[in-house]
Amino acid sequence: MLEHIDPTAQEALSALENASDLQTLDQARVRYLGVNGQFTALLKKMGSLPKEDRPKAGVQINQAKKKLEALLARRKEELEMAAAMPSQATDFSLPGRRPVLGKCHPLTQVTEDIVKSFRKIGFVVADGPEIEDEYHCFDALNTPADHPARDSQDTFYIQSPERPLLRTHTSSVQIRVMENQPPPIRVIVPGRVYRRDTADATHNPTFHQIEGLYVDRGVTLGDLKGTVEFVFQELLGKDVKLRFRPHYFSYTEPSLEIDFSSSLTRKMGKEWLEIAGCGMVHPKVFDAVGYDPDQWSGWAFGFGIERIAMIRYGIGDIRLFYENDLRFLKQF
Repeated sequence: MLEHIDPTAQEALSALENASDLQTLDQARVRYLGVNGQFTALLKKMGSLPKEDRPKAGVQINQAKKKLEALLARRKEELEMAAAMPSQATDFSLPGRRPVLGKCHPLTQVTEDIVKSFRKIGFVVADGPEIEDEYHCFDALNTPADHPARDSQDTFYIQSPERPLLRTHTSSVQIRVMENQPPPIRVIVPGRVYRRDTADATHNPTFHQIEGLYVDRGVTLGDLKGTVEFVFQELLGKDVKLRFRPHYFSYTEPSLEIDFSSSLTRKMGKEWLEIAGCGMVHPKVFDAVGYDPDQWSGWAFGFGIERIAMIRYGIGDIRLFYENDLRFLKQF
């Protein structure tokens, strides 16, 4: 056995040294140093040697093994480095490539513009959960149990004992804000909402909404009209004209629909276009959050962010916002 140690070690060293790539190197490692390798087999024969030969054989084998392991580590590092090198030399004197800068999604751009407009007149941004309970989404907003909006045909409910739901509007955040702080309050609530709509050019099961809430002493419809006019002229141009029509919302009284007219609507072939709903906060909503309706008054209004973006940019299909087509998104 002693006479086989050096020849086997030299053969293994040569195989490792001459390996041309990582795969060949690993094959050599398995052939000589693997569990059933040739050099490993010599270690297994140590027990069959005479006692007087074992120390000398052990020294030879350990020295050879250290050389093989050191060479294996060096060659592996060299071959990994070679594999990582580019196949063609890099000319570092060439001009650099300018990285492509991303852009905000058109809905994000419009949302930021809306927030900027409201901040100019003292509003702050509030946020809340998209998975809501029925109390904050309906009960506290004076929406009765038999209201159509509470049907499973209109609202996404989650199957669990608590029966949570995906919020149908951001008005639920208004309730949470009023529950946690006393008046005066001046907030806007942008966010994603969900309704069981069939996707078409003007509807989508998920869309974005922004709502405003102002509560103080002596707040009137005149304050609401002035705020709405300022914001929409900021967003859609100074030529915007508004009109208010009586409507019904369970959480405001009186309630109004807002139509607007501008050069943008006339390009669409329409003189007036519905854009938002609003009204004075219902006394029952104040009762639900612990406000005295005899001391405090307020208004609330909300509108879809997609609707504003579609009007501003002349987009005819709401689904384009959600298809992630870079040819569409790069236009903004």
